Amino acid sequence: MSEWLNIAGKTVIVTGGSSGIGKSIVENLLAQKVNVANFDLTDSTLDDEHLLFVKADVTSRQEVETGVKKVVDHFGTIDGLVNNAGINIPRLLVDKDDPHGKYELSEETFDKIFAVNQKGLFLMSQAVGRILVEKEAGVIINMSSESGLEGSEGQSPYAATKAAVNSYTRSWAKELGKSNVRVVGIAPGIMEETGLRTLAYEEALAYTRGITVEKLREGYAKTSTIPLGRSGQLHEVADLVSYYLSDRASYITGVTTNVAGGKTRG
Repeated sequence: MSEWLNIAGKTVIVTGGSSGIGKSIVENLLAQKVNVANFDLTDSTLDDEHLLFVKADVTSRQEVETGVKKVVDHFGTIDGLVNNAGINIPRLLVDKDDPHGKYELSEETFDKIFAVNQKGLFLMSQAVGRILVEKEAGVIINMSSESGLEGSEGQSPYAATKAAVNSYTRSWAKELGKSNVRVVGIAPGIMEETGLRTLAYEEALAYTRGITVEKLREGYAKTSTIPLGRSGQLHEVADLVSYYLSDRASYITGVTTNVAGGKTRG
């Protein structure tokens, strides 16, 4: 695949690249000799001559712009951005059993989710976009979610931010396309388990859906709603990222692709 895609030597920033889907993307790109800058608050265990770790809070303009400059100083330029960083904190809009309680959506939680999932994506895209527009080449990939297309019980702020990400993708593709910069989105569905699926997250999501953690886990394992009959693998998202970064996808922009095994509400 690496020879077919021919992306060796490109420089790509991946936000949230220390765990989950982000780490899989970083590993995939490094295997193809891509220069990768991982923007995260915690370093990964990866060690590669083509990897640069940049400790950065994507919600801070100063940290974003300082980090982007560090990448340019280190690698010489930037060819692509993968906006993967995101958070999901399950909450109910109204909890009739415990009004204003632990699992009812608060303004603080709302602001935190939107800060990372939307503001962070905006700040990173603007800082990198300036470079890509100047060189009239490059790709921005926005990580969305199947929930951004369908909504999600107990996860309305997360789903709303991902729906917004889809709109940013379409709008920015129209704006930046004039400078030969492509903007595409990827919307994963149910994926294999990672360390990001913590007990605290499962307890919160189970509560918002009125079920036990055990029932929630049974739902993850159930694949009857997925036509392909299985959960997705992280490398299947990473493979699409690599394809979109390559010139093989040179006429694809403004779209968000589901990586969900055909799963829909229909």
